[in-house]
Amino acid sequence: MAVDAGLRAGVEGWIAEDPDPGDRAELRELLDRASAGLPGAEAELRDRFAGRLTFGTAGLRGAVAAGPNRMNRAVVKAATAAVVGWLAEAGPAAVAVGCDARHRSADFAGEAARVLAGAGIGVHMLPVPCPTPLLAFAVRHLGAAAGVMITASHNPAADNGYKLYLGDGAQVIPPVDAQIEQRIAGLGPLQAIPLADAGSPLITRHGDEITRAYLDAVVAVAAGATAGAGRPELNVVYTPMHGVAGTLMLRAVAAAGFAPPHVVAAQAEPDPGFPTAPFPNPEEPGALDLALADARRLGADLVLASDPDGDRLGVAVPRNGEWVVLTGDQVGALLGASLLRRTAAEKGARLVATTIVSSTLLSKIAAAAGAGYAETLTGFKWIARAADGRPGMRLVFGYEEALGYMVGEVVRDKDGIGAALAMLRLAEQAKADGRSVLDRYDELETAHGVHLTAQIAPRTAVVAQVMSGLRADPPQVLGGEPVTSVTDLRADGPAGLPAADVLIFALPGARVVIRPSGTEPKIKCYLQVTEPLAGRPLAAARAAAAGRLAPLRPALAALLTGDSRHGEAAAG
Repeated sequence: MAVDAGLRAGVEGWIAEDPDPGDRAELRELLDRASAGLPGAEAELRDRFAGRLTFGTAGLRGAVAAGPNRMNRAVVKAATAAVVGWLAEAGPAAVAVGCDARHRSADFAGEAARVLAGAGIGVHMLPVPCPTPLLAFAVRHLGAAAGVMITASHNPAADNGYKLYLGDGAQVIPPVDAQIEQRIAGLGPLQAIPLADAGSPLITRHGDEITRAYLDAVVAVAAGATAGAGRPELNVVYTPMHGVAGTLMLRAVAAAGFAPPHVVAAQAEPDPGFPTAPFPNPEEPGALDLALADARRLGADLVLASDPDGDRLGVAVPRNGEWVVLTGDQVGALLGASLLRRTAAEKGARLVATTIVSSTLLSKIAAAAGAGYAETLTGFKWIARAADGRPGMRLVFGYEEALGYMVGEVVRDKDGIGAALAMLRLAEQAKADGRSVLDRYDELETAHGVHLTAQIAPRTAVVAQVMSGLRADPPQVLGGEPVTSVTDLRADGPAGLPAADVLIFALPGARVVIRPSGTEPKIKCYLQVTEPLAGRPLAAARAAAAGRLAPLRPALAALLTGDSRHGEAAAG
């Protein structure tokens, strides 16, 4: 069976340029299988050459395999050459490079370092492997012009990625991402890109000194000098979830004066196969099962879980013999309130930030504390810069509902290790007061009202059509409640926010935010229902909020999948 001549030419051309012999052999074998008519081979080949991985949110991410639509050395080489071209406009520069323990991460980091050094750019190579927050910290600590982190964060084992940081230590934002994408598209032959030797004097391989500097800074900000002093000892279960955060987390916990946690043995060491967690994201159902089993057995006070590159944090706590996995919004409110209390006596105007899809409870907490509050688009590339352009404001905390937290500005990105220290401090103080973490959350909702959040993310192959349909004919009613206003962030978003493909529907005491997923064929919907106590017990207000939220879920699912006009049949 003959492979289409155009496809064959593209494959042959890529093979001729691919710097990796294993990838060349993989493509040659796939081409031979397609030529022999073996089932699925030509479809796989077409998918791999359907286009290039696009330089999207913070960088590249995809399955590790050969071809332009996958993660491999050739794609890393091209992306780094584009970064070199962009850096050349700014003059002399150095770049920090790190990687996690995923399949081929060290190879990809090495390729990036050789391309940078081949262009005469100094490279600060962090110890292999390392967590993402350490790389983000290193960019500013070393005065680098940029940072490259090879990681796919909490994606499945098949994936890897290339994350780019700017010189301010935060993830890349427009227009730089588009400029680099354009440079990738305009590159000449890969073979013409100069490569330095791995032993080039331009490549500095750092030891433990950056880690020690990070630990000093993060312990001071996230835990504080009094952590552990005269406090009750916490019984904590921790899992690195087969990722790279474990060693640094344990060092941070010890440096902050907390008792060492029990580490889930089966998930303690880095393993790119993630054998006990196929979806190694603390948000995923079942991801914390091993940690929760150990917590029950040990009678623990708290469960903490890192994602594979250490930038996110999962938290679970006991209540009445059961274990409750906290949402990102709950942890965000708890940490925000705690850090605002701890910084109350400090000089200067304080700011906390979250995103337009997160709970608005943090805004009430900030107002009560006399602090500033900002909402950004989704992603830490925006949260980390929330204080930019606000003279005199100091960002003391930022979070997004997807389990990302930024404590102070030690790291201008989400940092699961700093967040863990802040959570340990909070839990320790609660225990000393005869309270629990959930008691502290109850206190927040008693003071500021119930803020119940939820998500749905239906899959659809026609994401753009769904969004355009919602704009052309927005729903008048959702879940039996009238839609009182529609905000389109492509046209009429709040001042200071960049345009975005986001719709916000306001309902009485409720809000729905809808946006396309940036990585999957999904529409993401973020629901919030607020309910004041109005003299009722907290439990009654929560039950009322849950009752109002319940019909919104099926109504939105029906609206987005077209099962029923505006979901009213589902809502009824």
